[in-house]
Amino acid sequence: MANFFKNGISKRKKNQSEDHISDGSTKQEKQNVDDWEKELTKSNDYKKTFYFNQNSGIKFYFTFISTLVDDKVLDDNVLPYLLGDDFYKIDDVKKLLPIPDVMVSSNTADIPQMLLEGYIMLTIDGDTSEFAFISSQKQVGRSVTSPEIEFSVVGPKVAFVESIEQNMNMIRRRLPVKELIAEEFLVGKLSRTNVMVLYIDGITNEEIINTVKQRIGDIEKDEIADSSYFTQIISDNGNSPFPQLLDTERPDRVAASLAEGKIVILVDGSPHALIGPTSLTEFFNSFEDYFLNWILASFIRMIRLFAVIFSIMITPMYVALTSYHYELIPKDLLSTLIISRRVVPFPPILEALFLEITIELLREAGARLPTKVGQTIGIVGGIVIGTASVEAGLTSNVLLIFIALSALASFTTPVYQMSNTIRLLRFPFLLMAEKWGLLGITIALCFLLIHLLRLTSLGFPFMEPIFPLRLSDFRDALFRLPFKSQANRPQFLRTDDSNRFSKEKASSKKDIDE
Repeated sequence: MANFFKNGISKRKKNQSEDHISDGSTKQEKQNVDDWEKELTKSNDYKKTFYFNQNSGIKFYFTFISTLVDDKVLDDNVLPYLLGDDFYKIDDVKKLLPIPDVMVSSNTADIPQMLLEGYIMLTIDGDTSEFAFISSQKQVGRSVTSPEIEFSVVGPKVAFVESIEQNMNMIRRRLPVKELIAEEFLVGKLSRTNVMVLYIDGITNEEIINTVKQRIGDIEKDEIADSSYFTQIISDNGNSPFPQLLDTERPDRVAASLAEGKIVILVDGSPHALIGPTSLTEFFNSFEDYFLNWILASFIRMIRLFAVIFSIMITPMYVALTSYHYELIPKDLLSTLIISRRVVPFPPILEALFLEITIELLREAGARLPTKVGQTIGIVGGIVIGTASVEAGLTSNVLLIFIALSALASFTTPVYQMSNTIRLLRFPFLLMAEKWGLLGITIALCFLLIHLLRLTSLGFPFMEPIFPLRLSDFRDALFRLPFKSQANRPQFLRTDDSNRFSKEKASSKKDIDE
């Protein structure tokens, strides 16, 4: 379905039962017609074709943009009926054509946008007071594939695509309820990107809905290419390295978030959806956790949290201990460190920065190159450079092991945007460890916690349920309790309907994941 302007075209959308949308033609409108036609004729894909109906003696012509129009619709569903049947006036078009989306109008202000949305304009020669818009949009897209970023061993193997209509179809199939509301916006002065805000009426807090709609309505930008633009534009703190909206490519995760009372943003042309409000703990939870036994899921979540802390802290701890706090290193390990560093000419900070930057270069090279080549570069490059740097005496083998484990631990983060943040955080901690040792790490940690405690997502605390402390929301935060223990929706969302199901009935029989 085409996207409509809020002024003239949205009126047609609200009054689809009407046959005509009449506006008196004025000299100013005629001038507008001349202006847009003069502009569009500069493009080679602007077409104007003439035809003659021998039965009625009517001469008519089509105006359209060939790159936006499906030729099969024109050849199979339009021309045979208009050339073979009795066709005398514009009103006959709605009766003759087997196409449901046909609109008769006299408002010339609608013409440019309708042509750019893939409609064919039909005009009878000698009568320019009325014209018909025939829906014939060309659908260019790809088929549904399995998730590439949020891959799971068990569970659905379906991911979003670039078509917002297909994405809405996948969500509607999972939530076939009339309460699921999809509100449409056109964002971008030039791109006119179709954006949909999804929520469930009667569950989602009205405050969240109004906040998102107001922020999208206030966007001043000429072009919107992807949903990631919104994570920077409508986030509470655009200067924070932490993502404040959860980016996902999984329709099942979107459906679950909507059922919880959250809001979802879809952008036409983007295979990702944005979920909000969100909290820090959600970025370390994979949706696959819900397909596993709750004990296994909780254990895996704790491993991820440990891996994140290890990834950020291990290299700064190495720099702090080898630079300032030799007395804290066990004697057996101290002798190993001394042997490994006896030929290294650089201080620990330069040694650590060299390896960290090398790992980041390998990551970027592997990500930007074709898949098979990137994997080879990442594996072979890491082995060759690591071995060569140790043999050349540029780094110690102990630090090389720590750096490799740190890089491996950072890959356990399920959400790609958060894994990028984890990569960045190591460098401030490294510099503070070099400056003041363990005291510097403590100061950096305090600044990080202060920033996280002040951060919000659509006005809601980002550190929930840790701060403010809500014990009831811990049931699906750092660990996951059985489904029967999650009878209520998250407390921090303040949903209109907090009950998900009857806890008494669920407790009367064993839970499916017990």
